[in-house]
Amino acid sequence: MRGRLIYLMGPSGSGKDSLLHAARERLAERGCMIARRVITRSAEALGEDAIGVSPTEFDQQEAAGAFALSWRANGLAYGIPRQIDDWLAAGQDVLVNGSRAYLPQARQRYPELIGILLTVDLEVLRERLLARGRETPEQIEQRLARNALFDTASAEREGLHVLDNSRRLERTLDNLLALIGASRACA
Repeated sequence: MRGRLIYLMGPSGSGKDSLLHAARERLAERGCMIARRVITRSAEALGEDAIGVSPTEFDQQEAAGAFALSWRANGLAYGIPRQIDDWLAAGQDVLVNGSRAYLPQARQRYPELIGILLTVDLEVLRERLLARGRETPEQIEQRLARNALFDTASAEREGLHVLDNSRRLERTLDNLLALIGASRACA
């Protein structure tokens, strides 16, 4: 049986990296791999378990076919290593930290992907972004305005599963694991 691609999306500051970190061990017990992204940001500034490369290195890797998925957003380039295709072919589920804007292209390549949108209350998101200190207040407000364009109802119409991460991370983790388990039972 082929594995499933689980495509996690959410606005910057929604807690994707925290959720992936918290889920890693429990997902591994279930045979689900978490792919490490390649990002054109220094390793010190990543804030996630990713591989930082220069824009030139990224372009070279992309041209060489190193990525199963790649996109650009917010002035950065992101790539999901081609290794995920091997994991999927071996029957392992694979969770990736994706992009909402790139979802149509990801669905084109992986039509059976399970899309999960991580949401968070606007005020909680503002506090998290300010606490990170990566962006100016103006940039944060721009992010919040973009996030307001994606509502839960439209996400569900697109066939996405919605997880709220406004409160305790443990609750979000339990909901993620339940969703992945329920999706497996329906496959």
